[in-house]
Amino acid sequence: MATNENKRLLRTRDGLIAGVCGGIAAFFGLNATLVRLMTLLLIFFGGLSLWVYIILWLIIPKAPKHLNP
Repeated sequence: MATNENKRLLRTRDGLIAGVCGGIAAFFGLNATLVRLMTLLLIFFGGLSLWVYIILWLIIPKAPKHLNP
């Protein structure tokens, strides 16, 4: 059985804006498009601040070129 001990949250290199949603989707095994849509809806309808996205952009490291999730 595989464990997730070595799994890290990293921004994707091929992200639309900053790779935050793609990294979150890869970390949780979700579809990146759905995570992007959910984030957009939460930003526009008050559940998530744009500042949270910017802070995540700053604190989540970008994935190395050889580890493009």
